[in-house]
Amino acid sequence: VQLQASGGGLVQAGGSVGLSCAASGRTFRDYDMAWFRQGSGKEREFVAAMRWSGGTTRYADSVKGRFTISRDNAKNMVYLQMNSLKPDDTAVYYCAATPRVVLSALADASPYDYWGQGTQVTVSS
Repeated sequence: VQLQASGGGLVQAGGSVGLSCAASGRTFRDYDMAWFRQGSGKEREFVAAMRWSGGTTRYADSVKGRFTISRDNAKNMVYLQMNSLKPDDTAVYYCAATPRVVLSALADASPYDYWGQGTQVTVSS
């Protein structure tokens, strides 16, 4: 599956931005989807994930209550709505896909076979 992320940019602290990820190439609904991010000089970290069915989500503690992941299987799209942004949210955001994995692995990067190219989000203070 090929993934194309978009929607990043420069936003002020406290603002909002939405990211989109378009998937193509295989049956999108068979894949669990996630967003990861990597700040400058930092390791890649999990942000949010959603089961193939849309029924289960996981969030990093740092984004709970502020970010929302969603998907539209009919459109082969996954989204990340980010509100109340903080400078610490500055990073390159990547969408990722994996065939259905056990729930306990949903937030781990290793099962994700497919990655988008990343989109930069910069939050100014």
